[in-house]
Amino acid sequence: MFLDKIAKKLLKAGLFDIEVGFENGSVVLRGELDSWEDIVNAGRLAVDTKNSRGVINDIKLRGFEEPPMKIPQINDDKYEGKKVDVLVIGGGIVGCSILRELSKWNLTSLLVDKEYDVAVNQSSRNDGEIHPGIDLSPDCIKVKYNCRGNTMYPKLSEELGFTLKRTGQYVLYTKPIGNLVWPIIKARAKKNAIAIENISQKELKKRQPNVSDEIHGATFYPNVYVVSPYEVTIAFAENAIENGAEIALSTAVLGMEHRDGRIYSVKTNRGTIYPKVVVNAAGVYSDRIAEMAGDRFFTIHPRKGEEMILDKKASALMDTVMGKFDISSSASHTKGGGILVTADNNLLLGPNAVETPLREDLSTTPEGIDMVIKKQQMLMPRLSKGSIITYFAGVRASTYEEQFVIERSKKVENFVQAAGIQSPGITAAPAIAQDITKYCIDAIGESISKNEKFNPIRKPIPKVRELPREERDKLIKKNPDYGVIICRCEEISKGEIIDALQSPLKVPTIDGIKRRVRAGMGRCQGGFCSPQIVKIIAEHEGIAIDQVAKKQQGSEILVARNKGE
Repeated sequence: MFLDKIAKKLLKAGLFDIEVGFENGSVVLRGELDSWEDIVNAGRLAVDTKNSRGVINDIKLRGFEEPPMKIPQINDDKYEGKKVDVLVIGGGIVGCSILRELSKWNLTSLLVDKEYDVAVNQSSRNDGEIHPGIDLSPDCIKVKYNCRGNTMYPKLSEELGFTLKRTGQYVLYTKPIGNLVWPIIKARAKKNAIAIENISQKELKKRQPNVSDEIHGATFYPNVYVVSPYEVTIAFAENAIENGAEIALSTAVLGMEHRDGRIYSVKTNRGTIYPKVVVNAAGVYSDRIAEMAGDRFFTIHPRKGEEMILDKKASALMDTVMGKFDISSSASHTKGGGILVTADNNLLLGPNAVETPLREDLSTTPEGIDMVIKKQQMLMPRLSKGSIITYFAGVRASTYEEQFVIERSKKVENFVQAAGIQSPGITAAPAIAQDITKYCIDAIGESISKNEKFNPIRKPIPKVRELPREERDKLIKKNPDYGVIICRCEEISKGEIIDALQSPLKVPTIDGIKRRVRAGMGRCQGGFCSPQIVKIIAEHEGIAIDQVAKKQQGSEILVARNKGE
């Protein structure tokens, strides 16, 4: 029996006292180990896609207690008793793209997220590359959604008004192996209709003169784009709201009532909601949501990646996406990171990939940052640590199968899963949304008509710094606030900040403004403009300055003091 084979593999790897079972169509592992690395390794050894749906890895890390999910401070009954056709759990790019797709139909749809804004976690903490799909297995579910999603982005950019920069991508050869691997890469590209070019060392230096002299050529993928991932997510969310959908922020799912193979209610910190269908798009907590719903057959093992952003001056070095060709990347379950020019003309380096038992660990380390920059300096020696203006980290929602979970539940009648979404999740999101919406309509079991009033067009906030002089002058004459520059690094005007405070998904916090118009994202990282932004928010919202928060409730910028203190 295949379970015996898995047990033998675990013993051979030195992983003892592990109970191997079978539940809900999945391999189940239970026991205790002293190393998180060993626990992850056990989960990988238990993967058997022919005989099981997934791996439920419940091995405990001895002496470690996982911190509870961070819950918003707010507790009220705002959504108590609310009935909706579809409840989407998770406000990342997948959840928000699903919400927009649902708004094309005559459905009542509500998205809940525990954070103060959409795209706070994995969907903003990545490089924003719209991948070609070449580094994925030609027959896997990831490549199916990646290739579909890639072709959708030009139209989505026109409709939703977000920046889409076609950069192309170079995969660099650090050894003279181009002629050996080219036929294999070309055949894979042909199977998935991916455009590709073979670039000689001489041609590469002509196109990208700052690449290391040690590079022996490259493959080039012209249909690669970059976006600002949080800009795209916000665009999906706002257009969904404009078309009748709702979003409930600072709203955490705490439990579900389900019986006889059906979910009846969803409990949150803001009341109990009664949906006809529940969509699981909860990122690193998607296995927990699946467990609440009664259909957990996979496990999320969080994988943290650290990245850094360089000053815009560094973008003079290159105008594309670059990475090292690594024949072992599939075995290590990571693309290995690279160098990328962002949608806003900064260079971004990374990420690395570190397995962690912490689902919400967004910390960076000196060791991780040093590793990332040293690795990329091998490709481009002129990269300088002195150009770094900020670091960040994100946690990917990896399953042990390293695949997306896109399906209508086989066990719970009104439960749909868009789970285990990691890279290339940004690329795949709009294609995933189409299929998830079909599953939702099927699960409702009624005749649902198209929303004839659906308007795909979202009017973005004007980027004053990018306008031609004449258009800029006209805009300022119409509204002088567009001529008052608040953030000098990014040239962001007061008018743009007020537009953000009047947007369909208003988040009147420092970071809410930052993510919508880039105020505070420049070299000084908000050191000069933050006080003015606090003042603008307070005046617009009619609140005291000490009520303005950086992020969620409890992160107020200023603390009021009583007289005499």
